[in-house]
Amino acid sequence: MKAMDKEQQLRKLWRNGRISRRQFMHQMAALGAAAAFSGSFFERRAHAATPKIGGRVVLGSAGGSTSDDLDIGKLLHTMPQICNQCLRSHLVEIDAAMTPVPELAESWEPSADASKWIFKLRRGVEFHNGKTLEAADVVHSINYHRGETKSAGKGLMDPVKDVRADGKYAVVFELNEGNADFPIILSDHHMAIVPDGTEGKAFAKGIGTGPFILQKYEPGVRFTARRNPNYFKSGRPYFEAVEILSIADVNARTSALKSGQVDVMNRCEVKTFHLMQKVPGLETLALNGAKHYSIPMLTNVKPYNDNDVRLALKYGMDREHLLKQLLLGFGYVGNDHPIAKINRYYAHEIPIRQYDPDKARYHMKKAGLLDHEFKLHAADAAFGGAIDAAVLIREHAAKAGINIKVVREPDDGYWSNVWMKKDWCMSYWMGRPSEDMMFSIAYAADASWNETFWRHERFNRLLKEARPILDQEKRRAIYVELQRICRDEGGSPIPVFAQDLMAAKDTLGHAPQVAANYEFDGLRLPERWWFKS
Repeated sequence: MKAMDKEQQLRKLWRNGRISRRQFMHQMAALGAAAAFSGSFFERRAHAATPKIGGRVVLGSAGGSTSDDLDIGKLLHTMPQICNQCLRSHLVEIDAAMTPVPELAESWEPSADASKWIFKLRRGVEFHNGKTLEAADVVHSINYHRGETKSAGKGLMDPVKDVRADGKYAVVFELNEGNADFPIILSDHHMAIVPDGTEGKAFAKGIGTGPFILQKYEPGVRFTARRNPNYFKSGRPYFEAVEILSIADVNARTSALKSGQVDVMNRCEVKTFHLMQKVPGLETLALNGAKHYSIPMLTNVKPYNDNDVRLALKYGMDREHLLKQLLLGFGYVGNDHPIAKINRYYAHEIPIRQYDPDKARYHMKKAGLLDHEFKLHAADAAFGGAIDAAVLIREHAAKAGINIKVVREPDDGYWSNVWMKKDWCMSYWMGRPSEDMMFSIAYAADASWNETFWRHERFNRLLKEARPILDQEKRRAIYVELQRICRDEGGSPIPVFAQDLMAAKDTLGHAPQVAANYEFDGLRLPERWWFKS
């Protein structure tokens, strides 16, 4: 990089709050650049960091489908998830440091064994329809995911034995077993709070206590909302209005950002991200979170009910090559379990599975399926570059004598017609703040989003045993074992963890630390960001 380009990049990092004043001055001095700057130069960033109210922000979002809706029991894709977050609030919020903090709850108190939790509610919070938030609304919202329900949040709420109001401003949760991570569960996007009695078509009204009030929602197309003047968080949101456009194609999203059609986009194209970093007027962010790509097999059907087949396909993937070719290094290799390095109990002691065509061939031969043609269903709707990844995996496996046919599926309807329907496909997860939460929603036997239909008796027993344990060393040992079981016997190869690549106009302001627990600043960009002028 030329010195002039480096200087411009440093100035941009400073303006956007990505480096400190000391770091800026030190690196400028190392370049031999002029070290004398007027006070106004440094004042400009402080001025830009002060949130301002005004403007209409437009997001270009991947992850939307015409089959989406605003039912809190569904929210399958990123676009309806962030729409939901614009409209509704939760008892608990996850901040940029991956820490649970109160939102609609004012505080919470667990029993000694973490099997009973009392949440005290904020007073004076209003729904968009003028109704005051009370405990009955929380009880109704949580019960929507319990018992006989099709909600994808059912697996998270199954451990709840009872939830009841204690007066108007307190809610008591009694669990079947202790769970030290219970507040984190209540931050899940499905656990949004809606008015008591909301069901069926009423969800489409989008009534909540969130920062924006719904104007119009066209599933898989467009969402518009206006600022909630009675929002309970003082000063927020900063935008007067928000618009979210569903733009599945990454090139179209990029063009929309560069042309000014949108102000911010998610899931930037890895191959061109380095070029976007040089575009004047844009800020790029590469965030380390828990986002990972999985390639789930339906373990309840042949041939994927045979663990030798699953191991063969896992050993037949060159993870380092996928990281280099698919992500250009913007991430790290995975180990066939969904727990990220940022999670508290990540099992760093488990060796990373290496590409080994000989072992792949051995296990496939043991399964008696060296002549079998495996169909891998893929669409870039799963994640940017999913088709390219599938082609690379086919090439890797071919060196072990394993024959894979890549089946290209339409982007539209991929999540309703392919995922959890076809026996082997491409998928992705943003990850979750805790190990228990990630395993509970996607790997537990009865989880609504168990994308492999995997049922492992010991895994499920240990998962339950870990929840109430307060001793951190004992708890960690169990989560390490869960990761090991998932790695060696699970149905989802997880070859890479990806950084979350996002780009925005540099006229947008935000806090120095941007959350990576979900896309778009933990799905809260419309609430947390602002226009600088």
